[in-house]
Amino acid sequence: MSSSLSRRDFLARTGVIGCSLAASPLLTPVSFAAAPWDTRLVVIILRGGMDGLDVVQPYGDPAFNTLRGTLALGPEGGAYDLDGYFAMHPSLGPLIPMWEAGQLSFVHAVSTPYRDKRSHFDGQDLLEAGTTTMAGVRDGWLNRMLQAVPGVTSQTAYAVGRSDMLLLQGPAEVANWSPDADLSLSPQAARLLEIVTESDPALHAALAEAQILSEVTDDIKKRRKGSHVQIAEFAAARLSEEARIAAFSLNGWDTHGGQPRFMDTALTRLAETLLTLRGKMRGNTWRKTAVVAMTEFGRTARQNGTLGTDHGTGGLMILAGGAIKGGRVFGQWPGLGDGDLYQDRDLMPTGDVRAHAAWVMQSLTGLDRNVLESAVFPGLDMGNDLGLIL
Repeated sequence: MSSSLSRRDFLARTGVIGCSLAASPLLTPVSFAAAPWDTRLVVIILRGGMDGLDVVQPYGDPAFNTLRGTLALGPEGGAYDLDGYFAMHPSLGPLIPMWEAGQLSFVHAVSTPYRDKRSHFDGQDLLEAGTTTMAGVRDGWLNRMLQAVPGVTSQTAYAVGRSDMLLLQGPAEVANWSPDADLSLSPQAARLLEIVTESDPALHAALAEAQILSEVTDDIKKRRKGSHVQIAEFAAARLSEEARIAAFSLNGWDTHGGQPRFMDTALTRLAETLLTLRGKMRGNTWRKTAVVAMTEFGRTARQNGTLGTDHGTGGLMILAGGAIKGGRVFGQWPGLGDGDLYQDRDLMPTGDVRAHAAWVMQSLTGLDRNVLESAVFPGLDMGNDLGLIL
């Protein structure tokens, strides 16, 4: 983009000044693919940089309360104790039965290879590409996995009208579906708006807030189920039949300020999504399903001055489904004390999200490890089996 076009000029030209910023939609496409195995994989991209230290709080770490201040809930503040060291955010309370049934787990202190610049767009691209660089990359890791499987067929397209996720872009054919939406901006304009505001912290935070509020307001005005529930219902129906893979996004995780309010909204939507998937899958489909929820990076270990957190590094993966080994917080915990943080600001990554995704796929599909390390995630060393799947 030419430097002569200022952020304010762009906002004016696209008609999104002031409160009209809230018209920017949340882009949540869903893609499906059939495959010659009987297990199901759901990948959810949590866009915006989810604060893993808020979702699963390490209240047993002596430095946590000092770093987090009013965001440090712990069991005394209403968070749900998981294992005597970690506690789950109160807004995920509806998932407690899933945790107790061994159908929910977390992986702490994980990240992609992305470091230091902390740009949503670079981070999301690398997350969905599954590579260490975007140079020459045109497809996503989930599409590359499908390319390695014989007999994959595409599904019928439903209400096609929005762009694919990079995660599933590539030569392997997949079908696309998205719920109805009254779009005031095209997906391209919405993404461009996010790009031009990213270097302006105030505008960037305002856009993130407006996106969350617009979805909530739209659902209320239309008096219908939220789009996340519609997506989960449709995914459950297709996965109960011939589809084997579903992928979609949930936005709303960019919590620079007023984090308690916006985390409550985002986590409530995530809980509703997981419960809808479980509740709407027919027969024994849920027992054969693994849900992997991933975000582009975590957030700062320290609470900022606006009751929020800023872009960070180490984050959290969420695993759900009847096929996963639930009731556990996986990962090597690095600590939050002096000298433990990455660049003295972020949770130190001790695991690679790609390795965890690879082991889930290997366990579900039986794909050869060499294929996963060379074709699906080029150059990845999966390490030892992480034991994420039953």
